[in-house]
Amino acid sequence: MAGAPFKDLTIHRKQGEQVFVEGDLGSEMYIVQSGTVRIYREVEGVKQELAVMEKGDFFGEIAVLEGLPRSASAEALENAELIEINSTTFDRMIRANIEIAVRMLRKLSNRLQEANHKIETLMRTSPDRSTAGAVTMVDIDRPSEAPPPAPDSAPSAGVDAAPQPLEDVEVPEGALGLLVLEGGSRRFPITSGAAVIGRYDPVTGTRPEIDLTQVDINRSVSRRHAKIVFQDGTFLLSEEVGALNGTHINSERLTPGQQSPLASGDKVAFGMVSLIFKAPS
Repeated sequence: MAGAPFKDLTIHRKQGEQVFVEGDLGSEMYIVQSGTVRIYREVEGVKQELAVMEKGDFFGEIAVLEGLPRSASAEALENAELIEINSTTFDRMIRANIEIAVRMLRKLSNRLQEANHKIETLMRTSPDRSTAGAVTMVDIDRPSEAPPPAPDSAPSAGVDAAPQPLEDVEVPEGALGLLVLEGGSRRFPITSGAAVIGRYDPVTGTRPEIDLTQVDINRSVSRRHAKIVFQDGTFLLSEEVGALNGTHINSERLTPGQQSPLASGDKVAFGMVSLIFKAPS
């Protein structure tokens, strides 16, 4: 994810080692290069897990943006390699990887919406409107959704199925189309006219319409990797700006932001995940 300019910023944390502790002052944020990091709060001696960060995720950015104390603690769940970004290198990081900048904006936007929603709720329900000002700052490190769905969840995480010849696989009733993992063991129905393909993002708490988290064992698919649009009877596939490992139709790489038509039977690849596209008969 990070290139040579950030090689000297890499730090290592052993399993169980703290990255930072809630309440600490700091001026650094972190990007996970390998391993996993748990974000948690300790309540009466019990660790309450808020999120697990993996390769490509970032955390602790509030210290860089606002200089506020840490709102949660972070520790390595396994040996982890992190990029440590302070305020002087923050601009370089944003310029080097546009996906991080976009995800950070989404995260901050989500937190703002969440805070506004809480304020509106208090304004409506509190008999004494003066208490509405007592809203505490929303914890920016806390995800707004639950962890990724279980492997058998549907429809976004795909549906398990017995392997069968591709020609025998049918698009389910109510779906516009279908993406089938090579071998036919997992199927991803396309149920909306514009479906984002990617992976669950614990940083922003968002999940794409087609979630490849469970099948992307190499973490090669970006959080927002591509989009399938059904328009005027035609399926169009485009790669999202910032996707790192490419999108291909029948081995031909797409140009980010440009739509390419999809035909039933086309082989599509998102990073290292290969699927077959099927349209209704």
